[in-house]
Amino acid sequence: MKTAGHSEATARRGLELTPFRGLRYDPDRVGSLAAVTSPPYDVVVRPDGLHHLQSADPYNIVRLILPQAGTPDARNEQAADTLRRWLAEGVLTADTDPALYVYEQRDGNGMLQRGVIGALRVSDPSEGVVLPHEDVMPPVVADRAALMRATRANLEPLLLTYRGNGTAAEVVEHTAELPPLLATTTEDGFHHRLWAVTDPADVNRIQSDLVHHQALIADGHHRWATYRRLRAEHPSPSPWDHGLVLLVDTARYPLRVRAIHRLLHGLPVTDALAALDGLFRVRHLDKPLPEALEALADAACAGNAFLLAGDGAFHLIDRPDPDLLARTVPTDRPAAWRCLDATVLHATLLDHVWHIPEDSPAHIAYIHDTTATVEKAERDGSTAVLLHPVHEEVVRDLARQGVTMPRKSTSFGPKPASGLVLRALEI
Repeated sequence: MKTAGHSEATARRGLELTPFRGLRYDPDRVGSLAAVTSPPYDVVVRPDGLHHLQSADPYNIVRLILPQAGTPDARNEQAADTLRRWLAEGVLTADTDPALYVYEQRDGNGMLQRGVIGALRVSDPSEGVVLPHEDVMPPVVADRAALMRATRANLEPLLLTYRGNGTAAEVVEHTAELPPLLATTTEDGFHHRLWAVTDPADVNRIQSDLVHHQALIADGHHRWATYRRLRAEHPSPSPWDHGLVLLVDTARYPLRVRAIHRLLHGLPVTDALAALDGLFRVRHLDKPLPEALEALADAACAGNAFLLAGDGAFHLIDRPDPDLLARTVPTDRPAAWRCLDATVLHATLLDHVWHIPEDSPAHIAYIHDTTATVEKAERDGSTAVLLHPVHEEVVRDLARQGVTMPRKSTSFGPKPASGLVLRALEI
């Protein structure tokens, strides 16, 4: 959907970040801090991944963010009961003082990301303060809203980016030189550290800087839409006026941008390729996955390109018929939007060539992990559609114009680990 554009200079109110009393695991009550963490709820898409997290520790955060009771109401009540029990048992405890939290992620390949976790004032897109760049699926928003209502908590921070390089960044750098509240290494090799910023002068420096900026939603569109829905349900002022976020200054710490792939249930690769006859150029690649992805990257430099898999091979499709694009891609959006691979995938391939509804879990799944997408397609006899990632500045420029991309177009990262700090609305 296209709305009025926004520039950072014209935002009436900027980012208003508030300290809160974070809920954190008592390290003496759990096996390890690493064992109770999880990726964000929408990254844990495979049942074996869910089982692995549940088995890692009886107090793993996945029992709150993805409860497994029978009905939706039962799942949400289960999560609420679990949270109440963990609080009563002291498994989760609230920090004594309200704080903003500096959060650091580091891997073994030189990647370093730091940001600030806090309770951000929830705003509407028309304010131009928090910019979405993707559409959301209403059933997912309804699901997350029901979970938050039941638990009365923000269970995991969503990821926002801004470009500042000002006093907030200086406080982050200074804080990271101090001993952390916690430090742990998760099984994916990422090292995590967390600090509490409670000094009023430092909190004020962060807040005074952020109020001049706007942010892009990097990860968490559905949770931000959930925050907005819940805020509208509760008369202001209320704790629902704010939502838990991680703000990363990409002027200091550029994020990685990766693609989110599609798994097309019930569509064999042979059928998918047959439907493309005369519409796209199709090339069979007798290469392993890394080299096939390199070929996709090369082709994407020249135009729209996708990699199909699921039959034990890879098929590079590119050079779409210009007449096909003219008939299927909407013309009421900027050229940068019309040229996106995700746009062509949804408007042309899914809608008009393969006739697959994008919002039906029975027909399509959205998966972040490239290898997992290919392996599942091969097991199920379905089609994996692998995409090349879009650049962050393209995403940001479209968002400032008020133009949303097709859903699940990008995967910014690294994503914050869930379980290191939570926000209870009544503490």
